[in-house]
Amino acid sequence: MTSTEESNVEVVRKATRELARKFDYEYWLEKDRKHEYPWEFVKAFADGGWLGAMIPEEYGGIGLGLAESAVMMSEIAASGAGMSGGSAIHFYVFPPAPILKHGSEEMKRKWLPKLAKGEILMAFGVTEPTAGVDTSRITTRAEKIDGGWVVNGQKVWITNAQNAHKILLLARTSPRREDKPLHGMTLFFTDLNRDRITVREIEKLGRASIDSNELFIDNLEVSDDEVVGEVDKGFYYLIDGLNPERAVVGMEGIGLGRAALELATKYANDRVVFDRPIGKNQAVAHPLADSWIRLEAAELMAMKAAELFDANQPCGPESAAAKFLGAEAGFEACDRALSTHGGYAYAKEYHVERLWREVRLLRNAPFSQEMVLNYVSSKVLGLPRAY
Repeated sequence: MTSTEESNVEVVRKATRELARKFDYEYWLEKDRKHEYPWEFVKAFADGGWLGAMIPEEYGGIGLGLAESAVMMSEIAASGAGMSGGSAIHFYVFPPAPILKHGSEEMKRKWLPKLAKGEILMAFGVTEPTAGVDTSRITTRAEKIDGGWVVNGQKVWITNAQNAHKILLLARTSPRREDKPLHGMTLFFTDLNRDRITVREIEKLGRASIDSNELFIDNLEVSDDEVVGEVDKGFYYLIDGLNPERAVVGMEGIGLGRAALELATKYANDRVVFDRPIGKNQAVAHPLADSWIRLEAAELMAMKAAELFDANQPCGPESAAAKFLGAEAGFEACDRALSTHGGYAYAKEYHVERLWREVRLLRNAPFSQEMVLNYVSSKVLGLPRAY
């Protein structure tokens, strides 16, 4: 990293840390309890111009690189916002990538400035209940009609659909071929039309302030000018967003781990048992120290992936490793913070239980730790594929 890049990263780190920490743990506790979307938090980041972090200035953004954006997302998570705040901002920064790289000029000029200002909210419609990580087997279909398409199908785990105005939707436009299973899917950027899309919220373990949903799509009409890029090539456009998302998820895990470590360290200093702070006991201190080391190491890998991406260099293995290490180190730090707090860890007023619930998601999503290992073993080590 050059000194200029390092300076930019540190400027972003300081500014976003200061902004995120204006929303304290009590704010996030209330959002979690009431299942309320954190609109005040989103507005603060919109007013600061941060929602358009990776959108070029010509389309209303501030044109930062992945390195700066990843640090921003880590600082949001580390502020105590966790994935409740992380996901609220994440979906303005990364899902628009296929539009930016492959959308028409008209589409970019019309919608990217609105996303950058927080004037519209988008959902990302890829995952399906019967396909899982095998995206080639999605069954949502788009049939060609004069001037557009008619879409029918089902999606699951769709974030923001309770409030979203637009959806980036993946559908099959050609039959699946065994020789090219990922060909024949098309991306549409269209209105989330609730007359044609039934949205059903999923009750879940954590991140209660950010909705996750099932979508049932019934004869949704989309126009030809809402196709992103070329017909049948939609999956390949999604790949443009996979590596940056993986690096950023790793950084969000690191941020969550640091938030938990901060709470645990304070508690270990303040909590007195047997006439001594419990932090004097190596059984308490050493796991926390070990987590600090692992979080620092995970950030080095994530930033390496981000720097490669920003330099237009291949970064698939590094991004996958960043996601793996960040999720592992983050979860372990939150789990150790839970142990440090003892029985009080179960009390919501101590906040660590929410961080623990939210960080656990990152071991499963956006792709599981096991799928990371599958990827590295086959693509990096050259071992036979397991699937």
